[in-house]
Amino acid sequence: MDPEGLEFERERHVLFLEMMIERLPSDYESQEINHLTLAYFVISGLGIFGALDRVDKDQIASWVLSFQAHPSTKSDLDNGQFYGFHGSRSSQFTINDGEVSTHNCSHLASTYCALAILNMIGYNLSNLNCEAILISMRNLQQPNGSFMPIHLGAETDLRFVYCAAAICFMLNNWTGMDKEKAKEYIVQCQSYDGGFGLAPGLESHGGATYCAVAALQLMGFINVDISSKPAKSMVIDVPLLVEWSLQRQAVNGGFQGRPNKPSDTCYAFWVGGVLKILGFYHFLDKGALRKFLLSCQSKYGGFTKFPKNMLPDLYHSYYSFAALSLLEEEGLKPLCVELGIAAINGNGI
Repeated sequence: MDPEGLEFERERHVLFLEMMIERLPSDYESQEINHLTLAYFVISGLGIFGALDRVDKDQIASWVLSFQAHPSTKSDLDNGQFYGFHGSRSSQFTINDGEVSTHNCSHLASTYCALAILNMIGYNLSNLNCEAILISMRNLQQPNGSFMPIHLGAETDLRFVYCAAAICFMLNNWTGMDKEKAKEYIVQCQSYDGGFGLAPGLESHGGATYCAVAALQLMGFINVDISSKPAKSMVIDVPLLVEWSLQRQAVNGGFQGRPNKPSDTCYAFWVGGVLKILGFYHFLDKGALRKFLLSCQSKYGGFTKFPKNMLPDLYHSYYSFAALSLLEEEGLKPLCVELGIAAINGNGI
């Protein structure tokens, strides 16, 4: 028990994640399309706790691999479709009974989650049809460097630039994107106040800022010793970015995603991760942040978005675990911050 009387209930959180991997509560029915992402939160959460020995890794690998889209022939790689991973079983349904759908709804975010899960459970990613993923993913990159998440057309913003960078990094192959164009797009998203909006000209946001900085780190445009480098040598305005990030820690110790918004547990990772990557994490008030996070700890296991909320959810639980890992909470594994997963020895991550 710490001096504030707040104790991190490690085993209760592990049991919460184990329960979620067996059966999701009915409240998650509306999130069926994101089934693979929900699985990512659970598996990666167990990875942070060092508890992946509690799951059947072969069964998980088989389940994740069943979501991959495959081209019928090599020539299909030029048809504009994306051959990554579907987000759920329903996104694999055919349009008409008895007919094979000509539409492929695999998604960049689902592909990132699939590769992250496979990586964490020790699956050899070289066994995948990486060529199909990378060649078809490059077709999603737009002339301005941004990415669409699916081939049918959708919003383009920093979230999907990040997903593309993470996918290339995990596959150790950068043929899936034009890094220079992606870098130019990211630089254009930095706002006057130092943070990053999801697209050029939009309001700075904690999640978008993480996507920008983590993508640049994965692509090799940010040096690990950035805090000791002269500002003029950086591709982005680092001093202004650090100032904006540190200002997101509120008086209650938590982090907000934007000015004048309440503290929210997930931003302890999104903004805290930015400061960690840039080498300025030691400037935040760690004690106050830990106190805020533990005030959102649910008696049922997991974490809530705000203090005094009753029920936890997977999204805020996972990013609270990740934030506590950044704080070096006892019993948690360190993170590969730019990938948002526990560091894995021997896999280059």
